[in-house]
Amino acid sequence: MRHIEIMDTTLRDGEQTSGVSFSASEKLTIAQLLLQEVKVDRIEIASARVSEGEFQAVKKITSWAKEHGYLDKVEVLTFVDGETSVNWMLDAGAKVMNLLTKGSLNHLTHQLKKTPEQHFSEIAEVIALANSKGIACNVYLEDWSNGMRNSQEYVLQYLDFLTKEPIKRVLLPDTLGVLTPNETFEFISILTSRYPDTHFDFHAHNDYDLAIANVMEALRAGAHGLHLTVNGMGERAGNAPLASAVAVIKDFLPAASIAVNEKVLYSVSKLVETFSGFRIPANKPVVGDNVFTQTAGIHADGDNKNNLYFNDLMPERFGRERQYALGKTSGKANIEKNLKELGIELSNEDLKKVTQRIIELGDRKEMVTREDLPYIISDVLDSDAVEEKVVVVNYVLTHSKNLKPSATLQVRIGEELFEENAQGDGQYDAFMNALHKIYDKKGLTLPMLKDYAVRIPPGGNSDALCETIIVWDINGKNVKTHGLDSDQTVAAIIATQKMLNLM
Repeated sequence: MRHIEIMDTTLRDGEQTSGVSFSASEKLTIAQLLLQEVKVDRIEIASARVSEGEFQAVKKITSWAKEHGYLDKVEVLTFVDGETSVNWMLDAGAKVMNLLTKGSLNHLTHQLKKTPEQHFSEIAEVIALANSKGIACNVYLEDWSNGMRNSQEYVLQYLDFLTKEPIKRVLLPDTLGVLTPNETFEFISILTSRYPDTHFDFHAHNDYDLAIANVMEALRAGAHGLHLTVNGMGERAGNAPLASAVAVIKDFLPAASIAVNEKVLYSVSKLVETFSGFRIPANKPVVGDNVFTQTAGIHADGDNKNNLYFNDLMPERFGRERQYALGKTSGKANIEKNLKELGIELSNEDLKKVTQRIIELGDRKEMVTREDLPYIISDVLDSDAVEEKVVVVNYVLTHSKNLKPSATLQVRIGEELFEENAQGDGQYDAFMNALHKIYDKKGLTLPMLKDYAVRIPPGGNSDALCETIIVWDINGKNVKTHGLDSDQTVAAIIATQKMLNLM
């Protein structure tokens, strides 16, 4: 088996996602997780000379990496600019540079306006200077994919020169995301055959949604490493996503080995989503919210009968669980599986009634979660299945300029009435702080809030209903509650009251 190096470039190329900028502490946290928990081989963390903030972030990461033995795994994008990038690297404490050079004659001629010989000479000077200062060099061939398409003679001339230089790796980016899988295999095969002793990394972009297919073909052609990003972040349509690539390599390329720990890919994905504010689609492979959710009733029925709708992408591999959605396509099997999770049993006749109500709600486009089932049962069967033991009786929320938001609330727990007030960073935070005070009096602990999302109808007016969806960690399980109101904070309070009763 050959080992494939995984270089994660979330902190450099991924941060070029429009509207995304990580703070220095966020960068350090992500770097630590990628190296220590995900166990990627290398990380690319920044571009040299970008900003003072970027410089301080790199210093934080290199300081930590040096102390923990990871410094040779931390890389920085640099430029053919004489001593400037090399000195920046030295000041930042970095030891591996990824030198950006021109991989197509088109870029060289029209952007740099230089001859190949001039470019090669300047590259050689930077490499020599870096090596003399103890900095290892990898070299990017920017626009390499178009270079192989339109000026292959130049690319080979460049590599004839470059492979004789004291560098560690040649990095091959599909800069504009234009390659087809056939081209990827053909172009990388040419290079691995012609330069068998050179380490080649492939760097895919996803403009035609072909990044993962191209990753597979690059490895089949003999590429030694891949550049990936968490959640496929990156410019335009983004880069090849880490989680998808890892799954593909493990399931379809048995002759290739990687060091990545699959179990933590989902948790790292959610952390990066939180830090970046870049929400991933619910149907994104491996890490999307819905990808291990069966919706059709026939699928749930098939899973009951010898797991007929399972594939090799088992959710447990990624620290996740299979779920069965509730909506208009739900069958009895879906609902039974969710009821079992709640410890509820119904007769066949009652189950039919509940199923019909869920289908009706789905037809109205209402979202139904497992945690709603007791309320639906109570409504349909006119029973006491749900007893509101906790009620938010009254509340006052204030928000003023230059003053902290505050909340005063009355909560009835059983027969007892409690009143508390608190401040917070927002109205809902103040509400939760007051609620914590009440539960502290009862000697009870509130669950951790894991996710908070607000949805409004597209093009809705300011008075339109909005839905607040909150995910809680209750006894190690994710529990989702939602509330509906024209005010999102009120909707959040409704969702919170549901959680208090579910506890």
